[in-house]
Amino acid sequence: MDYDTFIERKKYAPVNEGIEVDREDLIRPNADKVLKPFQTALVHWALKRGRAALFEDTGLGKTGQQAIWCDQICRHTDVPVLIMAPLAVAHQTIAEALSFGVRAEYVRAQSQIDGPGVYVTNYEMESEFDPAEFAGICLDESSILKSKDGKTRTSIIERWGAVPYRLSCTATPSPNDHAELGSQAQFLGIMSVAEMLAQFFTHDGGETQKWVLKGHGRKKFWEWMSTWAAFVRKPSDIGFSDEGYDLPGLNLVEHDVSVATEADGQLFAMPAQTLQDRRKAKKSSIMDRVDLAASLVNDSSDSWLVWCHLNDEQDALEKAIDRNHASVRGSDKQDKKEDGLLGFADGRHDVLISKPSIAGFGMNYQHSHNMVFVGLDDSFEKFYQAVRRQFRFGQIEVVNSHIISTDAEDSIKKNLERKMQQHEEMAAEMVEHMREFMQKEIGGAYQEKTEYEANQTMEIPAWLK
Repeated sequence: MDYDTFIERKKYAPVNEGIEVDREDLIRPNADKVLKPFQTALVHWALKRGRAALFEDTGLGKTGQQAIWCDQICRHTDVPVLIMAPLAVAHQTIAEALSFGVRAEYVRAQSQIDGPGVYVTNYEMESEFDPAEFAGICLDESSILKSKDGKTRTSIIERWGAVPYRLSCTATPSPNDHAELGSQAQFLGIMSVAEMLAQFFTHDGGETQKWVLKGHGRKKFWEWMSTWAAFVRKPSDIGFSDEGYDLPGLNLVEHDVSVATEADGQLFAMPAQTLQDRRKAKKSSIMDRVDLAASLVNDSSDSWLVWCHLNDEQDALEKAIDRNHASVRGSDKQDKKEDGLLGFADGRHDVLISKPSIAGFGMNYQHSHNMVFVGLDDSFEKFYQAVRRQFRFGQIEVVNSHIISTDAEDSIKKNLERKMQQHEEMAAEMVEHMREFMQKEIGGAYQEKTEYEANQTMEIPAWLK
């Protein structure tokens, strides 16, 4: 083997184990909606790969894309394809798929699978299905591979790892979250988490649990990612027009509630730092925070999302809010959860009270543009996803997000603000690194470069001789 061949083999190449289709075949006759050019390019690319990830920002139309992808896999193999989605999102998926001309059916067990077709279920039902009976699997809101317990994550990766065609769909993950990126790659059969860490990451100083990209390997890492994942925050990231994809404003309104705290031997009372201090501050301020949130909702005629974190907060909110509302809890039966989440989406309820961990992922609530957080915790992902239920492409109103917190929780607020800024900066950096690779892989676009060829003799100045 000569040296040039050796170097060539070191380059990352896409693994094309999917199907080739004409882009015209991705449009269903008589459908209410058709894929936009950038969406068509993404689906065409994902079908060709066979195992791919669509990491697209909220409102870019992932649901329609995954429906068309699943339909094409089913048509090609004549074998059922399954979409897994969060609770209640499954029903929105079915409705959206139908608008693109794809008929999908909601199921809860393998016994309900009746021949080839596109089927949709909830993650809670994953164990009720036999992966060997499916040609394809699509994970909607696939960040579940990180956010769910280890048992669920392991089951999805191990049980569904032999399905020939796999698609992973979620909003752009955090670039510094190696756990999520690694789980996505492992689910798709690209590379295991351990292999990814060994090849591209290094320990951050003395923190053995924290990994950072190797400085000299950053470009190679993004190049590798672009062979199986599309990171899209707006269509222009892959060479298409952004027309029609302008986000409205996001109005973050902070409300501070004073809490009497003990100085504990110090001259002044200090903000809550420990988890115990924060819980104490939250408990003592529940009614003040709930009353403020209820006044915002009750004095308005608009629809509202009301986010809480404690059961006691939810109990108090149900009593304080006197408008037509649904309250969805983790302990509710599945049918009740779905009725509440979908009831707010279709306008049967003016107000939805829930926790970000329950209703903050996957649902489309862009018909509403007001929300209030009755409390905060340190989870940036929950906060980000909760805001994105309304603040997404397709929203036409300025989104008002009210944040009620105590003065003792100032450290939580600052931590969220820091994480938000870091997320925006790193996501922009990630897309910037991958833009050229993605445009070449997905859109077929590339930057032509003219190689320099020396054709003139260089003359040395006399004063150098």
